[in-house]
Amino acid sequence: MIISVIIPCYNVSQHIEAVICKMPEDISYVIAVNDCSTDETDCLLSRIQKENKRLIYLKHDANQGVGGAMLTGFQKALDLESDITIKMDGDGQMDHANIHKLIRPIKAGAADFSKGNRFRDFKALKNMPAFRRLGNLGLSFLIKAASGYWNVFDPTNGFIAIHKDTLSAINFNKIHKRYFFESSLLIELYYSNAVVIEVPMKAQYADEKSNLSVSKSLFEFPPKLLYAFIRRIILKYFLFDFNIASLYILFGLPVFLFGTVYGITNYIKYASHNTPAPTGTVVIPTLLIILGFQLLLSAANYDVANYPKRNSITISG
Repeated sequence: MIISVIIPCYNVSQHIEAVICKMPEDISYVIAVNDCSTDETDCLLSRIQKENKRLIYLKHDANQGVGGAMLTGFQKALDLESDITIKMDGDGQMDHANIHKLIRPIKAGAADFSKGNRFRDFKALKNMPAFRRLGNLGLSFLIKAASGYWNVFDPTNGFIAIHKDTLSAINFNKIHKRYFFESSLLIELYYSNAVVIEVPMKAQYADEKSNLSVSKSLFEFPPKLLYAFIRRIILKYFLFDFNIASLYILFGLPVFLFGTVYGITNYIKYASHNTPAPTGTVVIPTLLIILGFQLLLSAANYDVANYPKRNSITISG
C-alpha cells in the first residue's frame, strides 16, 4: 500500500527537519510543499531531499495558503498513485504516533476520510482559553450544518487522512486555498458520500500561534458556511434526491415565514393604533409558526440522522 504524507510548509525551518526525520518507515513518500517561505525552509528542504529518498520537494512561486499547498500536494499524491494520503503540519505540533491511528480505519474499510479530534482530551482542554473553547464549539456547530457531517466534532483539525478514491472524486476547484481549507474540504466530501471518522488524539497547545484569527472566524466564516448550507440543502434534497425531508422543508419553510411575517405585520398595525388585536389575528400566526417550526425541526432531525455512514466494521491492529 502506497502511503504519502503531505507537509504544507511556510516558514517552518525550526521544525521541518525533525518532522520529516520522524516519519514512520512504512510511509512511502513525504511531499513537502514550500509555500513561498521567507526563512531558511527552502535551503533545509533542498538539503534533506538529497539525503532522504522518500522526500519529494515542491515549491510555489507565490504564496497560496495552506489550501493551495495541499492542493498541489494532493495532485502529486494522485500522480504517485498513493492509496492513502495524510496531511501533517510542518510546525512540529502533530504527533507522529497518530499517523497509524488515522490510517487504520481507512485500511479496514470503515472510513474514506479520517481526522483528529482534540476534544476527547479533557485534561488538555482545561488549558485552552474559555473564549477559544467557546469559539470552537460554535464554529463546530456551524460547520456540521454546512457540511452535513453531524458526527464530526472537531472540524477544523488539520490532521487528516484520505483514501485515493475519495480524493480523486473531489472537485479541487471548490476547495478554499487559505484559512477555510479544512472546512471546504469537509463540505465537498459530502457530495462524494465519503464516510468520515474522527480519531481521538491528545491536544497539544504550546506557544504556537493559530493562523485562524478571531476576525476571520466571526465575520468571514458565517457567510461562507451559510452559502454552503443553502447549497447543500438544495442539492441534497431537491436536485440529487427528493424524500420526506424535502417535503418537510417545502411546506415548513413557507408556512413558518408566512406566519412570522403575518404576525409581525399585524402586531405593528394594532400596536401603532393602541388597540388590542382580534383573537384570530393572534392565534393564526401562532399556529402557523408552530406548525412550520415543527416541520423544519423534523427535516433537521432527518438530516442529522442521515450523514454518510457505513455498517459497523471491526478495526483491528
